[in-house]
Amino acid sequence: MHLVVQIPSFNEAATIAAAIADIPRQIPAVSQISILVIDDGSSDNTAGIAKSSGADCLITHSKNLGLAAAFRSGLDAALQLGGEIIVNFDADLQYCGRDIERLIQPILKKEADIVIGDRETGKIPSFSKAKKILQQVGSFVVRKLSKTEVQDVTSGFRAFSKEAAIRITIFSGYTYTHETIIQAKSKGLKIVDVKISTNPPTRRSRLMKNSASYVVNSCLSILRIFAMYNPLKIFLCSGTALFVSGSLIIGRFLYFYLQGEGQGKVQSLVIAAILCLSGFLCFIAGILADLLQYNRLMLEDLLQRVKKIELKTATTNDK
Repeated sequence: MHLVVQIPSFNEAATIAAAIADIPRQIPAVSQISILVIDDGSSDNTAGIAKSSGADCLITHSKNLGLAAAFRSGLDAALQLGGEIIVNFDADLQYCGRDIERLIQPILKKEADIVIGDRETGKIPSFSKAKKILQQVGSFVVRKLSKTEVQDVTSGFRAFSKEAAIRITIFSGYTYTHETIIQAKSKGLKIVDVKISTNPPTRRSRLMKNSASYVVNSCLSILRIFAMYNPLKIFLCSGTALFVSGSLIIGRFLYFYLQGEGQGKVQSLVIAAILCLSGFLCFIAGILADLLQYNRLMLEDLLQRVKKIELKTATTNDK
């Protein structure tokens, strides 16, 4: 069993060596452990330090593309390396390398396709009260939308089986954490979580610059991802709300009209017509989006087949 630990990094020269050293090199039931570092356009010596500190493979982006892109590059490279289990590990030492063994157990036992480390964010001393509330609310929303039981949806400490890594396709440009959960559930992949420990912070979060921007970006990301995988539901709900609102206003106008008090309320009909028309357009948009979703699913299926062919070809060439 080949385990690949990928470490997305951006200007992590101060901690990348310690992060690599923290990763165990021997785990029961694992025959090979490889460390893959993705240097996402760092302006410091992250790449050089990673290479000299024992990284088995290094990928370098010519410019900073963001966390989601670095994660996506890591998954593709880990599969090319022959990874049968892929663990995502942060370069800032937030997570503990010793927990990797616990994280991959459900995959080794064929009990899960994806395992997410639960930091128990409500108990982390370095998290402010506001951040704890945001994490808990965000996790609750994603759990309801994805119909999963994941407790810590923003945790980046994750393990993927080879099949899960092949089937997951990241579209988001902000973060992969929400998308992988919603997408995995829609594809029938089993997700579980295990409790993990955390280290004191070595720096401020680069993803969460402030609470306001984090909330806005997270909400937009969750809405976009959910709409991508459930377009008909989104547009039908929106269309129904608009159509019902317009119908109620029409009903109100008819009531006053039958009472002989219809004069002066023509503007209500205009508003009602706009709402009903908007609702109807939402219904049409929902149908079109649902049809486009099938096209996207076919493209994703094609991409998965291409990945499997490439991996099979690479394995044959290695032999």
